[in-house]
Amino acid sequence: MKRRILLKATAGGILAAPALVERVGAQSAFDWKQHKGQKLEVSLTLGPRATVLMGEHKAFEELTGIRIGAEAIPEQQHRQKVAIEFASGHPSFDVFTLSLHVQKRMMARAKWLEDLKPWLNDPARTPAEYDWADMGKGGVDYVTTSDGRIEGLPINLDYWMLFWNKELFAQKGLQYPRSMDELVSHAQKLTDPSKGIYGFVGRGLKNANVPVWTSWLLGQGKETVENGVLQTDTQEAVWAGEMYKKLMRETAPPGSVGFNWNEAQTTFSQGRAAMWLDGIGFSLPLIDPTKSRVVDKVGFGVTPPGPKAQHSALFGDSVAIPAAGRNKGPAYLYAMWATSKPMALKMLTTGAGTPARVSAYQNPAAVKESKFGQEWFDCVVESVRVARPGLPEIIPVTEFRDTFGVALTNTIGGADVAAELRKATETFKPVLEKSEQS
Repeated sequence: MKRRILLKATAGGILAAPALVERVGAQSAFDWKQHKGQKLEVSLTLGPRATVLMGEHKAFEELTGIRIGAEAIPEQQHRQKVAIEFASGHPSFDVFTLSLHVQKRMMARAKWLEDLKPWLNDPARTPAEYDWADMGKGGVDYVTTSDGRIEGLPINLDYWMLFWNKELFAQKGLQYPRSMDELVSHAQKLTDPSKGIYGFVGRGLKNANVPVWTSWLLGQGKETVENGVLQTDTQEAVWAGEMYKKLMRETAPPGSVGFNWNEAQTTFSQGRAAMWLDGIGFSLPLIDPTKSRVVDKVGFGVTPPGPKAQHSALFGDSVAIPAAGRNKGPAYLYAMWATSKPMALKMLTTGAGTPARVSAYQNPAAVKESKFGQEWFDCVVESVRVARPGLPEIIPVTEFRDTFGVALTNTIGGADVAAELRKATETFKPVLEKSEQS
């Protein structure tokens, strides 16, 4: 983490050449007011990015002459609303935010989303300064379907990484873990229940806990589903499950079997855990002195390598348009605006997210204005380089998380890892097979 790698990563989508950041629509013959006077209904997932977008809606209205009606709904409810309205054939929204790691395959299978590839290739619809080539490879891959359609524009990529408490590490004379095995041994050394200090904290709650396990599995160079076949009871999957069990049983605080990200975040921010594995999008509260006691102690590190590979589990969101939408033109303008270079910078410098655009991380002003230091940027860029999806791209991904989440939760209680994963695999296999055949 001492290397200055900000402008050196290439394979994961960050390029070395600096990029200029233009105001949307500046120096372009493109007409942002081509749909002036129309009304647009926007449906967003509640969170920091929705807050930023809604705070800038007036600027969009002035730029385009389009009036906006907007709503921001909590994540789970938003996913349910979107699915129900698409199934009805008459979605009430013209443009919306989509959780790619949960909804991508379902939307693609049903052909519910507009293919934006023709729009991107049409200069009358897409101004040159939108610069699709500026999107990182991870984001482009995520919004592209197996048949080559582009069913949304990437707005945010969340990389799982390791938050670590530098003060607690220093007290034990430890350095950042160089491997997953060392992470476990560090966690054991850092655990001191008599002082209320634990070496690791993570998600134990069923469903929410699955990405912790899959992060360790990526260290074996494997995903949970490969070529349509479950890899969840393999030797590698059991190894990852044993690592999860050991960390959560031996080095995590009492009650963590019921922890989601928010309980884990609170524990780490109060200085009661030395390490926390989760999405980098949860960084901001840790450097907020009104919410955190570790502001000057928190470190940001790339997920350590496992026995066979080093990967950062990747999750993502996009802005998409219903194929059955009645206002596709205005909706596309909104999708471009929301994922433009200036908005990517806004997201980054306010701490609202980690945008998919390359130029945001190469802009010196972004680094200077950001609430985060150089180490955080280094962590993002290196995570981009080794990113790999943290959940399988399947339709029943929620059922997958429920089934294997229960198995993982059971192991925290002492259940045998191999037996639990075998049982979960047998339970989920027919669900996956049915989904692939329908």
